[in-house]
Amino acid sequence: MGGRYLSPLQVSEAERAELTSLASRRTTAQALALRARIVLGCAEGAQNKDVAARLGVSENTVGKWRRRFAEHRLEGLRDEPRSGTPRTLEDAQIEAVIVRTLESLPPDATHWSSRSMARASGVSISSVQRIWRAFGLQPHRLETFKLSTDPDFVAKVRDVVGLYVSPPEHAIVLCVDEKSQIQALDRSQPMLPMRPGQAARRTHDYKRHGTTSLFAALDVATGQVIGKCFPRHRATEFRRFLDQIEANVPEDLDVHLVMDNYATHKTQLIRDWLAKRPRWHVHLTPTSSSWLNQVERFFALLTDKKIRRGVHRNVADLQADIAAFIDQHNADPKPFRWTKSADDILASIERFCVRNTTHANQP
Repeated sequence: MGGRYLSPLQVSEAERAELTSLASRRTTAQALALRARIVLGCAEGAQNKDVAARLGVSENTVGKWRRRFAEHRLEGLRDEPRSGTPRTLEDAQIEAVIVRTLESLPPDATHWSSRSMARASGVSISSVQRIWRAFGLQPHRLETFKLSTDPDFVAKVRDVVGLYVSPPEHAIVLCVDEKSQIQALDRSQPMLPMRPGQAARRTHDYKRHGTTSLFAALDVATGQVIGKCFPRHRATEFRRFLDQIEANVPEDLDVHLVMDNYATHKTQLIRDWLAKRPRWHVHLTPTSSSWLNQVERFFALLTDKKIRRGVHRNVADLQADIAAFIDQHNADPKPFRWTKSADDILASIERFCVRNTTHANQP
């Protein structure tokens, strides 16, 4: 004799829509999606054994989720809380650790460590670490920022970025700056080379052998660099560098110069030099905004690849290394790709200001 016949499971239109979504949505957990399919099958009038055969599960499994849905509806398809070790920390203790982390400092340090916080809060070090990790708190980290106070910040950003994303025709756009006081450093003892299982080693102390200053101009369109080292970085040296740029730029092109407000760049000597050359156009970056000058990216490459780990026993060796790096760069130049529009940059700065002003004003 056959088993008891089960009438179709009653499902509302809203429940059917939610079940269909759970069964087909990619982000749904597979167990929950299966339960939704079971209920939908039962709602179509199929018997438990038919639904089980169709979905490849046992008849008891179908019966369980049919009953759970009938009793608790959609909430019945969720997993019930499992038994396990009870929580050792109350919500009040967790809140106290968070508040203390955000609103106070230890008496003997500038920031909390997990050990000092555990001692002050009366919880374990591992508990403090778990709380901090869960709420994204990292007291040991400190990042830097600097907002420009230039009253013409917006206009200057739009001007400079406009040159990058839509350069003028019959013109060359050059980002100019100087990397001053580059030190020729020699280690007090010879370096130990890298070998299997051991990184290269050098002494922590060094000997100074003088400094040089690099003036550089980066062609935004091609990535090529005009560079020259000078013993000092005064207006006199900058004017001589401008002479070198002019000698390297075709006479039929206008020159758009992107540079900062450094005192060397705006002396009477430089103003007179520029006034005599109508094809030269100066575009100033905002104060405290060196990131807007693309030649700074070239300086970062130079530092990382040649200067930071270099050994130079005199200034001449240092200058030769810098000149060789520029020559190698120009042999296969690649322009830096500027991806942010002026509106993107200004919107990002606005979000930063709003977010941090809101946090600062919170009680």
